[in-house]
Amino acid sequence: MVSIDVWNASVDFPIFDAKSRSLKKLALGKVGGKIESEGRVPIIEALHDITLSLKDGDRVGLVGHNGAGKSTLLRLLAGIYEPTRGQSRIIGKVAPVFDLGVGMDPEISGYENIMIRGLFLGMSRKQMETRVDDIAQFTELGDYLQMPLRTYSTGMRVRLALGVVTSINPEILLLDEGIGAVDAAFMAKARDRLKDLVARSGLLVFANHSDEFLGEFCDKAIWMDEGHVKMFGGLREVLTAYKGYDPFERKHPHEETPVLSGNGGE
Repeated sequence: MVSIDVWNASVDFPIFDAKSRSLKKLALGKVGGKIESEGRVPIIEALHDITLSLKDGDRVGLVGHNGAGKSTLLRLLAGIYEPTRGQSRIIGKVAPVFDLGVGMDPEISGYENIMIRGLFLGMSRKQMETRVDDIAQFTELGDYLQMPLRTYSTGMRVRLALGVVTSINPEILLLDEGIGAVDAAFMAKARDRLKDLVARSGLLVFANHSDEFLGEFCDKAIWMDEGHVKMFGGLREVLTAYKGYDPFERKHPHEETPVLSGNGGE
């Protein structure tokens, strides 16, 4: 059974070759964690005293303003960042999907990038070879798959990356909000594959600003604020506290129609 446990974990980033005063000035406000500069090297406390227990079957949305610590938390849950203080334990194979472009080479073909991206996400070469035709059909890129990735538009690259990402079988799926730049018809098609991907995963943590997508994929939520967990509970309860209104009861008069953000977030 897959699980993620975090106990009183904090993540600090030392800022070398930076002047404390100018750094403080840049970091004032609600962006990022707290800054400590008692020593000679300024320290940004990106996450503070995080305690979480996630288990098989959990579908958790991650909400909070840009800079609240969502992407840093995802990297902690993936085991990419080790806690500076506290502990974390991950049981299961993690598929971190933070940047759709990571693991892709602009100088090689789409077909070759399918293999590389799949290996980056933890699949074997044999597993990816059995998926190539399905991915190619899904992307609708045709002969472009034989051309270097640098010849692709942004939308074409997203199509290729989505095709690979939605073909894997993750035990723990960590999704950041870097999905966008494709036409509405293709996004509807991708949405069905995303549903299947989430259904195949044992545990999901999904950072996104769209109530619509969070409501479709998640039943719990974590509200991040200035590097700490402000609230963890049912999705509707957390979103209502975070937004100040129930997003599933009625459309807020000042809220635009939710879409998948193409912004990497933090």
